[in-house]
Amino acid sequence: MTRPRRSLLFMPGSNARALEKARSLPADGIILDLEDSVAPDAKATARDQIAKAVTAGGFGKREVLIRVNSLDTPWWVEDVTMAGKVRPDGILVPKISTVGDLNAIANRLSDINADMSIRVWAMIETARAVLDADKLAAASRDSETRLAGFVFGPNDISRETRIRMQPGRAAMIPMITHCVLATRAHGLEILDGPYSDIANIDGFATECAQGRDLGFDGKTLIHPSHIEACNAIFTPPAEEVEQARKIIAAFERPENAARGAIQLDGRMVERLHADMARRTIAIADAIAAMGG
Repeated sequence: MTRPRRSLLFMPGSNARALEKARSLPADGIILDLEDSVAPDAKATARDQIAKAVTAGGFGKREVLIRVNSLDTPWWVEDVTMAGKVRPDGILVPKISTVGDLNAIANRLSDINADMSIRVWAMIETARAVLDADKLAAASRDSETRLAGFVFGPNDISRETRIRMQPGRAAMIPMITHCVLATRAHGLEILDGPYSDIANIDGFATECAQGRDLGFDGKTLIHPSHIEACNAIFTPPAEEVEQARKIIAAFERPENAARGAIQLDGRMVERLHADMARRTIAIADAIAAMGG
């Protein structure tokens, strides 16, 4: 099933009002957070509030993920245990660096007989994770890992590597491309990290468009004001969808059934373009089903 993931908004689990507001925001997905946005002395409260919120439901067609604390903290086991019991759509795990990290999450979920519908998303936030992106993505061949994709974390990568976060992210493009290639080689999804300068809407839109063009499926957000622009940028333009439908229709004509390439509107179109067109149409239809 194709699912739109244009915008996934982080909401702090310690803020009851934010959890309630998440049910009405036009994001494609909500990430209920137990990590960065929650102070150490509020972890238990946040865990309880998220459990109640997910159990109560009311998020409509939005994808619901729970971001747990990383495996180097004392909280992750309780976080994953709670998430496995309340059955969100997925669990987002920060600072995944090795296949062993993925296996630790998988083992915990297996121990509590968590429903296999719960997917795991790995945050790529360390130098080791970037270097071993292919190994991590390849772990998805083991269904027990439940791995659905990556979330690229530029801020933590910047902190660890000392690569400066500059407008345009030129220094990070090789790392981004490496991670995108790893996910595509193994049939996974990948989301861009958040944009920190909340008030700079133009800068956010520029980075959003860059992320789309680099191959990201969508972007994680830290403020609701970014949802509208993010959704618009990651939505296939109407003319692109129309052209995709024309390509599919052309290849479905009896006279083109055995052809690998055809002429359409004066241009050569190959079967690979039909595959790309199907993806465009699937995303557009899924967005329409979400209500736009």
